[in-house]
Amino acid sequence: MDKPNGSIEAVLKYTAYDFVSRVVVTAKDKGVEINVYLDQPVPEKLAGNAGFNLEFLPSAYFEKSYYADGKPGVFPLYPSSPTQIAPASRKIPQFGGHTTFDDRGRKEFIVPGPLAAGHSMVLAPEDPEREVSIRCADAELQLFDGRNLGQNGWFIVRSLLPTGKTGKVLSWYLEPNAVAGWRRKPVIQFSQVGYRPQQEKVAVIELDKADVAVGGASLHRVTPEGKDVVALKGDVRSWGRWLRYNYAKFDFSSVKEPGVYYIEYGGQRTNSFSIGADVYAGIWHPTLDIWFPVQMDHMEVNEAYRVWHGVPFMDDALQAPVNHQHFDGYSMGASTQTKYKPLERIPGLATGGWFDAGDFDIQTGSHCDAVLAMVDAWEKFGLRRDETFVDYPTHYVDIHRPDGMPDLLQQIKHGTLNMVAQVKNIGHPVRGIVVPNLHQYHHLGDAVNETDNLPYNASLRPYETDGKSSGTMDDRWAFTERNVFLDYYTAAALAAASRDAEGF
Repeated sequence: MDKPNGSIEAVLKYTAYDFVSRVVVTAKDKGVEINVYLDQPVPEKLAGNAGFNLEFLPSAYFEKSYYADGKPGVFPLYPSSPTQIAPASRKIPQFGGHTTFDDRGRKEFIVPGPLAAGHSMVLAPEDPEREVSIRCADAELQLFDGRNLGQNGWFIVRSLLPTGKTGKVLSWYLEPNAVAGWRRKPVIQFSQVGYRPQQEKVAVIELDKADVAVGGASLHRVTPEGKDVVALKGDVRSWGRWLRYNYAKFDFSSVKEPGVYYIEYGGQRTNSFSIGADVYAGIWHPTLDIWFPVQMDHMEVNEAYRVWHGVPFMDDALQAPVNHQHFDGYSMGASTQTKYKPLERIPGLATGGWFDAGDFDIQTGSHCDAVLAMVDAWEKFGLRRDETFVDYPTHYVDIHRPDGMPDLLQQIKHGTLNMVAQVKNIGHPVRGIVVPNLHQYHHLGDAVNETDNLPYNASLRPYETDGKSSGTMDDRWAFTERNVFLDYYTAAALAAASRDAEGF
């Protein structure tokens, strides 16, 4: 960082190609100049592929306009720019040889085309808070929609780096529109659950780093007749700065009357919340009624008119190969530590278990956490709530449908089933069970479609099936390295569950 000259420099290295570049950003006029420097020319294998990208959050630009060399366009709500197919031999390999694209064995990949191109680009000229202009005299600016390749892609402005050149090989001038005196609006942080009458009640107000807490805040009570009554006006006490923002506090602990309230400060108003003795009484219901049923592996989960997911992973699971490092952090050493050979089917695992919170793994340590917490809740509070129908013979779960069984016991059973299956069929609990391919792992749809639900058969070709098995290597892998802590933790969870499972 060169503060006297107003510049920041970053050095980047692409190790696989021994490709080193420097990006230098320097304050200039009302914006910044972005320069890319190379000490060695772009490697031959990266020619026509190496470029400089700047990404823009799609939701900030949806249905706003842009100009490319004066020609107008509109940022699409859904990705709709052209794409082409190219042979895989032209593709720059992804990290570790993984691929986010299932080419169905055709050895090809998707090449997105630009929405627009030119030497000058203006984004969102109609929106003062989003307007950005970019100029580049020595290379073309291309506007891409990254969502063509992944739903988490952004809008991208890109210039290719020239081949056969060193020194300063690319120069952009970027100017974001500046709104004079702009301040981020205050954000009032409070308990959306509500507050008990006697508890401390403090709202935290997050302010722009250039803003300071001035004046006071007010707490309003909304009556059953729809009237707005000021319950409290109070000072806002400055707390100080942390990272990007200044913070202040508004204490309304003195208000104890049950009712519906909202807070107002600096022209901002919160949504309503309650003060009452029973605010925590039902707040846990959505977790047990909906969240845990939706996470149930090896079951179809239905809710009224919606099927959350079909019956997934009935092809569970293959023994993970030895000396393997998985992209999600799992690993195997030199031995499977089981009676199974690498990629041999492990029977009996297609039962019970929950998906990991953000994907479709089974993580045994998390199962221990959940089962122990549920046992604790059952034994301390006796939560007999029944809002879920669970039928194992048909692998079917129906949300909001009582079946005469306490949901908490059913969930303890479901987590326990998979842990018991691991111990019985593998010999010990395992860290996790996860899909082997990156193009499966980023799956965002119904879990039933992450595999073909048919056990792997090495005698068949990929994507070939005999109706009972498949030659497609999409079955989840069990990572079976033994861990002493996990042995004991699983033993503790199963011992606890056995107390509640008795007679159930």
